[in-house]
Amino acid sequence: AASKLEISMPAVVEVEIRGTARIECNFYIPENASYTYIDWFYVDRSNKQVRLYHITASGVLEDDTDYKKRLSLGEDKALSISAVTAQDARTFMCQVGAGSYGVGENSTELSVYRRLPANPNLCSQLSLLSQIAKCVSRDSFPPPNITWHKNGEQLHAQENQVTMQSLLTRESSGLYTVSSTLYAPVTREDRHSRYHCTVHYWLQGQRHALQSQEVKVNIFYPAKHLKLQVMPSSTLVKEGDNVTLVCEADGNPPPIFSFFKKDLNTWQDLTSLAEPNSGILKLHDVDKSNNGTYRCQSLDLDDMSEIEEDVDLVVNYIEGVRVKMEPSSTLREGDSVTLSCDAQSPVGLKYQWRDEKGRKLVEGNELFLRNLTFETSNTFSCKVMAPSVPGLEQSKKVSVAVEGKPRIVAISSPLYVRQDEVVNLTCKAIAFPRPTVQWSINGTAHEYMDNQHIASNLTVRVSHDLLQAGAMCRVSNSLGVSEKHIQLVVDQKSTAESQGVIIVAIIVAILVVAVLGAVIYFLHKKGKIPCGRAGKQDITKPEARKDKIVVEVKSDKLSEEAGLLQGANGEKRPAADQVGQSDGHRP
Repeated sequence: AASKLEISMPAVVEVEIRGTARIECNFYIPENASYTYIDWFYVDRSNKQVRLYHITASGVLEDDTDYKKRLSLGEDKALSISAVTAQDARTFMCQVGAGSYGVGENSTELSVYRRLPANPNLCSQLSLLSQIAKCVSRDSFPPPNITWHKNGEQLHAQENQVTMQSLLTRESSGLYTVSSTLYAPVTREDRHSRYHCTVHYWLQGQRHALQSQEVKVNIFYPAKHLKLQVMPSSTLVKEGDNVTLVCEADGNPPPIFSFFKKDLNTWQDLTSLAEPNSGILKLHDVDKSNNGTYRCQSLDLDDMSEIEEDVDLVVNYIEGVRVKMEPSSTLREGDSVTLSCDAQSPVGLKYQWRDEKGRKLVEGNELFLRNLTFETSNTFSCKVMAPSVPGLEQSKKVSVAVEGKPRIVAISSPLYVRQDEVVNLTCKAIAFPRPTVQWSINGTAHEYMDNQHIASNLTVRVSHDLLQAGAMCRVSNSLGVSEKHIQLVVDQKSTAESQGVIIVAIIVAILVVAVLGAVIYFLHKKGKIPCGRAGKQDITKPEARKDKIVVEVKSDKLSEEAGLLQGANGEKRPAADQVGQSDGHRP
């Protein structure tokens, strides 16, 4: 056991800004004696001890200091400081009085830190020849350290080579702002170099680092090389394309560009057609007149040096597409003809023949047509292509006309009709030159073209004369005439059907009359209806004569009624006998 008063305290207590710091004061007094007092102090900037608390058995006295509202004591007499600031980073002391055992004291260093300093701000500042960039770190505590890196490797100060100037500023909040400026010589090779800074700080006894973004330095140097190219590739340029000449130099800032085109032994200035200060010249819808040598010239304003670069522009084209027809004389049906196609181009060509619907007929520059007909008359197309230059092609059309007198290809004969029916007579023909159609009868005619054919529809009413003579279609042009007869035939099936309908109607009518007669006869036999003149009772005659029945039968219907009123044996009787028989059976 210790034989004297001992006080133990942690050497350092770390606390984050705005946190609460707790500083313990542990002591041992021999023979378990009691303390007389405990005093807490802090050491100010002038190394003077300023008391915070005086603690005795009778009570606690808190001194009037700047800490008064942020201090508290624990049951173990530990000192707590709330809302810690950067200014609280100082030494705190605990002093214990123990009567005969004397007085003892110890101290703790309070370390205040900010959890993470603000990200470093890096900006490129090549306003002076050797000033590379400036790095600034704000709101740090304790103050951090800044290092510089080039392309990932740390830079170190070298006399007359690399210099780093740092500036430390303590803000009113107690936090620190640190800035560092890097100076170093640069060359053309440094135009792709990347620089960054790293802020190193302490946190709870460990070292940490924050890295800034990387920056490139804007270095000024004259151009050494010039590049002029055609976009797209000059071997693929075809007529109708839009071409761009791009001129690039490796100087910074870019030099002034000028464009020229060689015209015989002179150079034509095209700079006015280029985009200002861009090194780009655009040529729209090029043709073979744009072929030639183009030059780009750069001028560096610092040393007035010039660099030139030439490029040849080749515009691939197809021209002079022509089609030849052998024989070139007028073609008739049955003839043969050869179509040949030719064109001019600086590259190899391929030919293809197609019909007017775009269907491929044959590969090659010749198309042979044999046994021509009117139907062969068509428009053919020769397609010329340059396989080595995708998209370069042209077409030429030629019409093949087969001449001859008209040929009637279709008529509506025989045509089955009915008397007085309105019908359409059709006549279709083909010929070249285009023929005219005439009819031998009058009617309403309508002409139209149907796939190289001329068709005529004649609307007429069927008459007796038309049935007898028929109709004649006459088609003619300057080379001849063709005629065909249209025969009209009575539709016997339709006539028979009509006669059948009439017979059925007559039979139905007879049956209806027979049924009606039977009903009248039955009602008469039963005495349900009296018979009078014309089938009506004569109400103007005396009652004594009302028992007599008079039936008046007209002579033109006598036979019909006699046939309807037959005797029981099926024999027909005269009407007078029938009436008499009827009277004889009256009750």
